Amino acid sequence: MRVGTFVLAAQFPGQGQGEALHRAVRSAEVAEESGLDSVWLAEHHFVPYGVCPSATTLAALLLGRTRRIRVGTAVSVLPNQHPVILGEQAALLHLTSGGRFTLGVGRGGPWVDLEVFGGGLDAYERGFPEALELLLDWLDKPRVAGGGERFGFREVAVVPRADELLGDGPAGPEVIVACTSQKSVKLAAGKGLPMLLGMHCGDEDKADMVALWRSAAREAGQPPEVVERVEHVSAGVAQIADRPADAVETLVKAMPGWLRQGLGAHVTVDGRHRVMRDPVAYTEFLCGLHPVGPPRLAADRLAATAERTGITRFALMVEGSGDLAATETNVQRLGTEVLPLLK
Repeated sequence: MRVGTFVLAAQFPGQGQGEALHRAVRSAEVAEESGLDSVWLAEHHFVPYGVCPSATTLAALLLGRTRRIRVGTAVSVLPNQHPVILGEQAALLHLTSGGRFTLGVGRGGPWVDLEVFGGGLDAYERGFPEALELLLDWLDKPRVAGGGERFGFREVAVVPRADELLGDGPAGPEVIVACTSQKSVKLAAGKGLPMLLGMHCGDEDKADMVALWRSAAREAGQPPEVVERVEHVSAGVAQIADRPADAVETLVKAMPGWLRQGLGAHVTVDGRHRVMRDPVAYTEFLCGLHPVGPPRLAADRLAATAERTGITRFALMVEGSGDLAATETNVQRLGTEVLPLLK
């Protein structure tokens, strides 16, 4: 079982953006000190839901400040950037960190980001497979040319090569794909890439997606060892307290305001209608799904998810209180009180 934190750099009502980023950095440092396995960094633009606009940039900072823990993006939004630029950044972080970097990628949403960065709605609706293919080529081959609908360029040398890691370690950074639909599950499976599954999904939904991934991977000709050994990642929320009611109260007091402000700030690129979840009901829903409560309850919920889904890697949002000191304590308890119960 590998347990890590999921860092959104969430800006809660009344907080500044610098405060949110400081809490994000500190929570990652405490995660390493507390024995957790990994830190996963979200990426958002123009909204207080998360004020980190470049997960790779923040990953570079955290890899420089830590020595053991893995750092991954959850996720870098492919429609907003050129796959070659992202591939260069991923190779650089992989090589300079001793192989501690994981690149998570996803489609993002139909947000105004697509207009600002020039990808357009087509990059979101149809362009993800081409972008992913180019990214994977860049991380695997010595020379690459762009021959797709969106990315066309003459063959160029790949520098730095992701397989030039000194000493023992993987030939390139791990790549995972955020999956929210059967189409994205099949795309990841066809390439043998692990999935990142969202915090809004329960165990049954995640188990169904894992089963679909395995079936699609076999149909695509992935070797049995890949199908059986791939390690997907389950996102969730964690809040540790001595009593279940105290943990739930902490999140219900703070998270709805952040959700209302953060999700409400998203603007669609084409004016399509949006339906936002009720923030209080959604917070309560998350509390019922994830490790929210005393250490024993939290460990049991993680173990139950692993048993039902086969997923043994977790990315847990720990900043739901919105408070720096409370977040640090939450991370410490997750590492020192919950993690030992899972071993």
